[in-house]
Amino acid sequence: MPVVDPVYPMINRRTFYADYERFWAKGVNEKYKSDAAMLALHLVMYAMGTQFIEVPSYTERAQTAEFYVSASNQALRISSYLSHLSTRTVQAMVLICYFLMNDNHASDAWVFAGIVLRQAYAMGLNRDPDIIVPHASAAEKQQRRKLWQAVMFQDTFLTVLLKLPPTATHSDVSVDSLTEDPEPSGSSNSNDTSSSSNARIINQMSISAIAFSPSAPEPPPPPPPVSSLPDPYYDPVTAKDDVSYIRSMWQLANLVQENLCSPLSLSLPLFNSPRHRASLLSSFRSTHRNFPPSLTLLDYTALQQLAVTQPRRVRQNLFLTSNYYHCLMVLQANVNEAAGVQCNVKGALEAAHEAIWAFFKLWGLFESEAGVWWVFQHRAFEEALMIANLLSTHAFVDGTLVMDPLFMKCKDDVQRMLQILENGSGSMEMQKTRTNVLRSVFDGMGR
Repeated sequence: MPVVDPVYPMINRRTFYADYERFWAKGVNEKYKSDAAMLALHLVMYAMGTQFIEVPSYTERAQTAEFYVSASNQALRISSYLSHLSTRTVQAMVLICYFLMNDNHASDAWVFAGIVLRQAYAMGLNRDPDIIVPHASAAEKQQRRKLWQAVMFQDTFLTVLLKLPPTATHSDVSVDSLTEDPEPSGSSNSNDTSSSSNARIINQMSISAIAFSPSAPEPPPPPPPVSSLPDPYYDPVTAKDDVSYIRSMWQLANLVQENLCSPLSLSLPLFNSPRHRASLLSSFRSTHRNFPPSLTLLDYTALQQLAVTQPRRVRQNLFLTSNYYHCLMVLQANVNEAAGVQCNVKGALEAAHEAIWAFFKLWGLFESEAGVWWVFQHRAFEEALMIANLLSTHAFVDGTLVMDPLFMKCKDDVQRMLQILENGSGSMEMQKTRTNVLRSVFDGMGR
């Protein structure tokens, strides 16, 4: 999917398309014998794809998408997904979580994500593949790292929004261990035993794992057939870009999980002293400086030009920018009066401005997508609400807005967000609630 895959690149394209083509080439009776977990993955991709299709009726689109995701969930049940683990199972479940968020069921997504985390731990995805599956192929180890990052990323940034405790907290998988995808060793039509869909499954709760003997290591799988034909589903440039994006999101998630998610879930201050505050902000900015230039580009005109030739990279840029500046806003606005830490009003407003403008850019470049992504919309709503509250408290004198360029452009940001909420499509109940909350704060500014 050109919309979802760029921002959550956890599925091996070669493997997926090979599975897809083999499935549809089978006869009817053979299809009935197909792996149910594979069908669950296919069906949830249909469901998410339907969410992004432009149709006249929101209700029709929602009902069709919900039909597909219901079928995906049923396929998971047929596969006994709670006791039989596979890479496909976890991939399907991660996508179901995002589907539920987009479908305005964030609480359902939170509960389902808990199951995903348990399954990921049971498969040992949180462990260094070089330790837990030393004889696995390079492609399989790469797939395990990508899948753990997808699970950990989903958990981290959902907990930031919901102010709930993080779960993906125990891992020895290093960001630096993620390298560029190995060159394809066979054609996409070969039965590549090292690929993600056929990866060996290690259930840490099974008796074989409990009684594991290090003196009898599992032999490596046979190499896949080699083909000299070019692989139509492998692009080395895209693979390289995806790895740099995953690494960047992974580094940010590591910082956010420890320094934001845990204290916010307990309503604790983020800093214990002004020095601690300066140190943590320095860590965030240092991490941001190490991101590739194409992922930190903020100029809208430049992004418009890039979207013509590299729309995938632009989507990655906007998602990373939104997450980074949203978290920076939270840091700048945090207060611990007992420790002498005050809200940095201008710092918080500047970060909120960049964060909400990532949403405005997404709206300008990919409007139909911006109306679907719940995580992006909700971050933008929280940013607009933060701006309105800060302006109301610090930017008005005797009911008049101080003529500061930052204050003025931030007020324009809130007005633009209100316009999008009032005119946008999607869940009317959700839009109405967000609009009413933001409008009440905005109308009360300066009073």
